[in-house]
Amino acid sequence: MADSSIKKVVLAYSGGLDTSVILKWLQTHYNCEVITFTADIGQGADITQVKSKAELHGVKHIFIEDLREEFVSDYVFPMFRANALYEGEYLLGTSIARPLIAKRQIEIARELGADAVSHGATGKGNDQVRFELGYYALHPNIKVISPWREWNLTSRTKLIDYAERHQIPVPTDKRGEAPFSVDANLLHISAEGKVLEDPNIPAEEYVFSRTVDPSDAPDTAEEIKIQFAAGDPIAINDTMMSPAELLARLNELGGKHGIGRLDLVENRFVGMKSRGVYETPGGTILLKARRAMESITLDRGAAHLKDSLMPKYAELIYNGFWFSPEREMLQAAIDHSQTSVNGEVRLKLYKGNIIMLGRHSPNSLYSEDLVTFEEGTADYNHSDAEGFIKLNALRLRVAEMVRQKNHKN
Repeated sequence: MADSSIKKVVLAYSGGLDTSVILKWLQTHYNCEVITFTADIGQGADITQVKSKAELHGVKHIFIEDLREEFVSDYVFPMFRANALYEGEYLLGTSIARPLIAKRQIEIARELGADAVSHGATGKGNDQVRFELGYYALHPNIKVISPWREWNLTSRTKLIDYAERHQIPVPTDKRGEAPFSVDANLLHISAEGKVLEDPNIPAEEYVFSRTVDPSDAPDTAEEIKIQFAAGDPIAINDTMMSPAELLARLNELGGKHGIGRLDLVENRFVGMKSRGVYETPGGTILLKARRAMESITLDRGAAHLKDSLMPKYAELIYNGFWFSPEREMLQAAIDHSQTSVNGEVRLKLYKGNIIMLGRHSPNSLYSEDLVTFEEGTADYNHSDAEGFIKLNALRLRVAEMVRQKNHKN
């Protein structure tokens, strides 16, 4: 039984088959007004037809917004300050997009007095968790409608039958079993499901769309320079760029040289393992450059502590806790560590590889005078190392003496 108290719903709407069916289902099942929201976060798809598609269903309030700059500056870059990798590999491209979409849905719901919000995430995936944790964190009493957990359209065939019965256009490539599911934004593009479900079968080349096969990349390497200020990239080759422009340019460079492909079996928050194929060309370059910049600007203790916090931070984002107090607490510490992360990094891009050429910073803690094998002028007495080593060896020596004593007895 549908909740009769729901009069207005804000739907995260892509204009594709699934969300078009959801739009009609919400109107008929809940007999409510549907407000559509479509975010341009650099997915590369043509969203110009979204408005006309929504109008065909009688939608009066249609929101189509370019959020690329906000996405990169307020979500991607803060996450990258942590050098976040989920399970050591995944750059969290899908995960980091959901809180922004959820935030904007809630803002629209408040603005127009909507009773509920809705999304198109399935009942098996992580996105349902990410969207809904975001909703509740920002609007504790909002009602959430997740059609894939409610309706009886449990197969692609049933979904298409429903669409045709309600005069919803069905793209020709959706009439059969889609080869795989795709999610894209300015940070990455992911593919999963169908032909990718067996983790022992390599992904075919047609799965990849943002990167060339590394073996087909140019035979000539390309050198680039990335400038940083307070931990964030601000320029490429001395050309200042906005956050979204800079990430888009890194995507072009990385894609051209076959950089950023990842085939991963990950542990979903909901409990199952999932195989995903990801392309994150710009993010892969940025991570390499950032770590190089931090290697000369961060104190050892701060750098090691930051690295120890990273897995938890990455897990929070993956699991949908962007708006949690613990993520905000970690962010404050991470951001504080970045005040001295200024300078430039030089890299070479070649056939899927990122080769370090050099790094320079006015805040560099690296001292050639200290590390030189020649006679330096720095205040370092080699004999001090003896006492340092003996103090650190004390517990090891005591443990071994006790072991030897007990062995004799």
